[in-house]
Amino acid sequence: MKKVGKATSVLLLSALLLAACSNGGTSGSPAAEATAQPTAAATQAPTETSAQASASPAASPAPETAPARTSGTEGSAAASAPQATEGGEAAAGGEAAAEVPLLYHMNKNYDIVPNEEGTEKKVILLTFDDGPKDAATINSLMDTLDKHQAKAIFFVNGYRVKEHPELLKLIRDRGGIIGNHSWDHIVLKDKSYTEVKKQIEDVQNIVKEITGSAPQFFRPPHGAGGDVGKKVAAENNLLYMTWSVGSLDWEMKEQDSGKTAKLVTNVTGQLHSGSNILMHELSWTAEALDTLLTTLEGKGYSFVDPRSIELKMR
Repeated sequence: MKKVGKATSVLLLSALLLAACSNGGTSGSPAAEATAQPTAAATQAPTETSAQASASPAASPAPETAPARTSGTEGSAAASAPQATEGGEAAAGGEAAAEVPLLYHMNKNYDIVPNEEGTEKKVILLTFDDGPKDAATINSLMDTLDKHQAKAIFFVNGYRVKEHPELLKLIRDRGGIIGNHSWDHIVLKDKSYTEVKKQIEDVQNIVKEITGSAPQFFRPPHGAGGDVGKKVAAENNLLYMTWSVGSLDWEMKEQDSGKTAKLVTNVTGQLHSGSNILMHELSWTAEALDTLLTTLEGKGYSFVDPRSIELKMR
C-alpha cells in the first residue's frame, strides 16, 4: 500500500508541474500579446471614426468633402462659361446682333402693321431724333425704356456723332437701335442726288466705323426727304420713315411749366394702333417718358421692337 501511494503521489506531482508550465507559457508569450492587441485596435478604430463622423459633420474626412466643393465649382464654371461668352459677344455687337423674328411692316402712313392675323396689333414704335447730345439724357431715356422693357430707335445726326462718338457707343451699349437722320439735319427734298447721297451715306459710314453696324432705318430731317431721299435710302437698304404721331416736344422750352402733361396729351390725342411716335433727345422728354409709357400701357398698348419690322414698306 505504501508503495502504491508513493507512486500515485509522484504521478500527481508530475501532472501539476506540467500544468503550471503550460499556463505560464501561454500568458507570458510576447508574440501572443503582439498579435492580439493590434487586431483588436484595428477592429475598433473604424467603428470610432464612423461614430464620430455620424455625430459631427465637421469630422467628415476631408477627401469626401473637398471633391464635392471642387466638383461644384468646376460645374458652375462650365455652365456659366458659354453664357459669359454669349453675353460678351452680344455686348460687343450691340443689341442689333440679336435675332428677332420679323412680325411687322410699315405702311404708307408710317404706322406699324402686323404681318399676320393673330400678331398683336395694339403696338407703338418709340423714336428719338437729333442726337446724340448728352449722356445724362441718354441714360435717363434708357433707364425708363429698360424699366418698361421697351426698345426705341435713336435717329442720329452725323455731325453730332463726329463730335461725340462716345455717346453713340453709349446708345449702342445700352441697347438703343441706331437710325440715320442725315449728317447736317437739313431739308433734303430740294437737294441734288449727289448731296443727298452724301448726307445719308456719310452717316452710314461713321456709324458703322464706330459701332460695327450701319443703320437700317432712315428718317429725313423735318420729315422732308422727297423722292431723292427715298431713292438714296432704298439704295442703302434703309427703311424710309417719317412718323404718324408727333409729341410736339420740340415746340417746348426749358422754362415752360407742365411739359410732361402736355407731352402726354399730345401723344394720347393722336394715339392709334401702330403709332410711330416722334420724340427728341431732350431733357423734358426724358423726364416725361416714364409717365407717358405708363399711360400708354394703361391703355393696353405695348412697344414694338424695331428689329421686328421689315425693311420694306408695304
